[in-house]
Amino acid sequence: MDFAIKRAEMAERNWADPACRAAVQQWHDASRSFDYQYMFEWMGRPIIQDPQDVCAIQELIWRYQPDAIVETGIARGGSLVLSASILASIGYGEMLRGKTPVQRKVIGVDIDIRPHNREAIEAHALAPMITLIQGSSIDLGTFGEVKQALGGIGKVMVFLDSNHTRDHVYDELLLYAPLVPSGSAIFVMDTGIEFAPEDSFNVTRPWGPGNSPLTAVDDFLATEAGADFSKDLSIEKRHLLTCAPQGLLVRT
Repeated sequence: MDFAIKRAEMAERNWADPACRAAVQQWHDASRSFDYQYMFEWMGRPIIQDPQDVCAIQELIWRYQPDAIVETGIARGGSLVLSASILASIGYGEMLRGKTPVQRKVIGVDIDIRPHNREAIEAHALAPMITLIQGSSIDLGTFGEVKQALGGIGKVMVFLDSNHTRDHVYDELLLYAPLVPSGSAIFVMDTGIEFAPEDSFNVTRPWGPGNSPLTAVDDFLATEAGADFSKDLSIEKRHLLTCAPQGLLVRT
């Protein structure tokens, strides 16, 4: 049997198994209380993600082969470096095959880029591929800087990982969705907040069940602006562990 078919069957089996799903949820709830997501790095920069989501991100970038990635929320820059490294690998593969590589780029937006993080990101080997923009991701002036940095690039992918309240993520979706063409995607992180017990977080946040990225996703998909997007669970069903359940939106 074809490996992809067999793997999909195994994924559906695991996804449908209540004991498997319960174990996954139990682990994820426990992992947050131990700050597990803070324990990892990518090419020298801390990346605040579950390892399974790091794997999912590289799979998405390789699948859709965007020319630019826009990320809201920078933290310490590990996710920017992850995106840049996969785009660089795509370009290197093109070069090895005698093609002229596309000048791909990653644009990171954050309301507060702390000086030590900016310095470390700008000193990274992949810094020439990365543009940093400071400002609220839903401010129209900031969004104008993003469009200027894109410079007319057509195939864009978007990762949303900044303020996790429903209203903020909803406004991000309305603003950034038009950048994403058919055959590309938006990955909304931390939709798992919708299912997380409040005591599984070590700090108090303004978001929670009913006021989360997932409520923003569902509200966005119900609008005309979201009509061309649909949830893609194909990676989630295989990986099971994710901070972004139902967060992958593909434009068809």
